[in-house]
Amino acid sequence: MVLAMACAWLPAGLNAQTMAPSGSTPASATSLPLLGDGSAMASAEERRLGDRIARELFRDPDYLDDPVLADYVQGVWQPLLRAARVRGDLTPELDERFAWHVMLGRDRTVNAFALPGGYLGVNLGLLAVVSSRDELASVLGHELSHVTQRHISRLIAKDTAQTPWLIGAMILGALAASKSPDAASALMVGGQAVAAQNQLNFSRDMEREADRIGLGVMTQAGFEAQGFVTMFDKLQQAARLNDSGSYPYLRSHPLTTERIADMQSRLPLGAPQAVATAPQMRHAMMATRAKVLANTGVDALRTWQAQVDDPGLRSAPAAQQAGALYGAALAALQLRDPTLARRNLARLQAITSVDAGSAEPVRWLGAEIDLTARDLTPAQLTDLATRLGLREATTTPVANMRRPELLLQAQVALQLNQNAALSSVTQNLQTWLTTQPQDALAWQALAGLYRAQNQSLRALRAEAEAQAARLDYTGAMDRLRAAQDLMRANPTGGSSADHIDASIIDTRQRQIEALLKQQAVNP
Repeated sequence: MVLAMACAWLPAGLNAQTMAPSGSTPASATSLPLLGDGSAMASAEERRLGDRIARELFRDPDYLDDPVLADYVQGVWQPLLRAARVRGDLTPELDERFAWHVMLGRDRTVNAFALPGGYLGVNLGLLAVVSSRDELASVLGHELSHVTQRHISRLIAKDTAQTPWLIGAMILGALAASKSPDAASALMVGGQAVAAQNQLNFSRDMEREADRIGLGVMTQAGFEAQGFVTMFDKLQQAARLNDSGSYPYLRSHPLTTERIADMQSRLPLGAPQAVATAPQMRHAMMATRAKVLANTGVDALRTWQAQVDDPGLRSAPAAQQAGALYGAALAALQLRDPTLARRNLARLQAITSVDAGSAEPVRWLGAEIDLTARDLTPAQLTDLATRLGLREATTTPVANMRRPELLLQAQVALQLNQNAALSSVTQNLQTWLTTQPQDALAWQALAGLYRAQNQSLRALRAEAEAQAARLDYTGAMDRLRAAQDLMRANPTGGSSADHIDASIIDTRQRQIEALLKQQAVNP
């Protein structure tokens, strides 16, 4: 439904969906699409190709790790992964080998994509237009199914004339073209841009298969099937009106009458006609956050205040009011006007007080405003720490930890600069990272906490892990070597804990060196 292999931040002229060689196994008019692997490309090789592309995306200025939006997307993505496992669509091998990492792009185009190796991406433009979690689930479920059914590797393996690494270069060229056609031509290898046009499309059978399996995954995960149909309706309306480049998936995932009818026929018998529902408060606020962060120009930010100053807003549905007030508060925060941000936040709190599901994002936004303003007294900082659950953080099970709260706790602890608070959040982040070792932002926060506690060796190791999580192994080696230099400067000092850290650093250096050698073989 939205892109598939690599459409992030793509130009209007390129099929963003799948940077893979053209062609697919023909299917007879009566046969179902081919299920399963059927691929000559090893999963490990596909993962390496995905890592190569993802490494460039992590460096892209449009890459965004916003903990609040990422938490919302994960709330949809993780149930889909669990459902794919239960259904058997996601095999144990792929589950272990692939990254299953969702990346956000600060781009206003309505777009999503799936890269080789289990990397998926969502543009803020998509989050801004979906009306519900069900619609977002339909998009992610479709893209997930392209990956679990090995559509990407099957297409790559189909054309033996193109190596996977050449395909990777085409993907990077397509990504660069969204910003500079000159840069794109430099990355396109051997004048392959024209050939790439024909190599980016999934077959119609694969699209139907991703629709069908994606629908099964989303309903297994507890989402409403109507979300798939209402999302199709949005795409169809966009295609009918005008595809000006804001809807690249309309080129890469053309909506046929057959596909739309197929999804409608799969709704339960007697189900009412699918109609897009009004967004709930939480979703409205997250959609608004995506809009604000996608366009941070001063003029755009100022328009949010004009919306909430309009007397007519008070007669709008509560979710619409909540979204507008959230946007105005966040926009004021971006404009460094904490007084205005707090005034809009107070109105938002009055609107959302009756909706328990809105409590967390409103609390997190309030903390963001306070921390950015940096005008809190020690007593107010202590109160903020309590509201964020900092004091009780070490007793919270890992499964119940929320990433935005953890990272906000780290900022509060650094401002408090009290040993108890620093130690509490450090322990909490350490626990989080045992299960989320690829969380670069959490590693960065942990490094800051270590430095505040004069634990330089651990801080350098955490900085190295942050670079490794972004697949920047050269940067990781730089930090690890700095840690070793620090150890050599004080060979006889340090506690037993320092010696344990030194052993970990030596082990990680050998592992990163191996990854760098592998990267040199397959650049």
